Amino acid sequence: MISTIIIAKNEEKNIERALKSVSWCDEILVIDDDSTDKTEIIAKNNGAKIIQKSLENNFSKARNFALMQAEHEWVLFLDADEEVSKSLAFEIQNSLKTSLIDAYEITRLDYLWGRQLKYGDARAVLLRLARKNTGVWKGAVHENWVINGKIGKLKNPLIHYPHPSVAEFLQDINTYTSIRAMELYNQGIKASFLSVLFHMKTKFYQNYIFRGGFRDGLPGLIHAMIMSFHAFLVRGKLWLLWQKKSHV
Repeated sequence: MISTIIIAKNEEKNIERALKSVSWCDEILVIDDDSTDKTEIIAKNNGAKIIQKSLENNFSKARNFALMQAEHEWVLFLDADEEVSKSLAFEIQNSLKTSLIDAYEITRLDYLWGRQLKYGDARAVLLRLARKNTGVWKGAVHENWVINGKIGKLKNPLIHYPHPSVAEFLQDINTYTSIRAMELYNQGIKASFLSVLFHMKTKFYQNYIFRGGFRDGLPGLIHAMIMSFHAFLVRGKLWLLWQKKSHV
């Protein structure tokens, strides 16, 4: 009835937790993006089917490829650093028995450095569960599943354990911002001094002040600062891409 898909690259530290949380599913597919660690071995030991597929800096392309590989009517997308809570697993199984819905949004809660972040952008609502043939993924990074059908929302949460260290946080951001900058560049969008400054400052005030990130203490401040840096890097890298073109 349900296939779970995990797209992973060098996730030996995280993927076993994710896999065990969906052991109740009828099929588990791991799309492995050229991992060089024990990701594949761990996935196989936890009953997953492995498909080798290079990401090619396009998350939607990888997810749409994965959709075509799934055998069952319903597909759940899970990241390697996420975990389906027991209450969510129970809710999914019961909801799909008589569902007239085509897709479901799920609230994701962030646990960062040993504690739950409750404010800022730490609580996201993501569309991760849908009938296989009701939509496509769009966007090279920070991608969205665009569904043609009726969308509902599940009550229980998906748990997210991102960035176990600041170094890994920055490493991930460097990768994602490069992909996003190139995506904007290909769309003909340009960056100026003011846009670089505006997006950086706006992101910080939005997460730390307006969304209450300050209430999460020092982890909330660090998270808001790094996400502000994320906004800065996207626009800064975009500006550099245009500068490189102008000097060719």
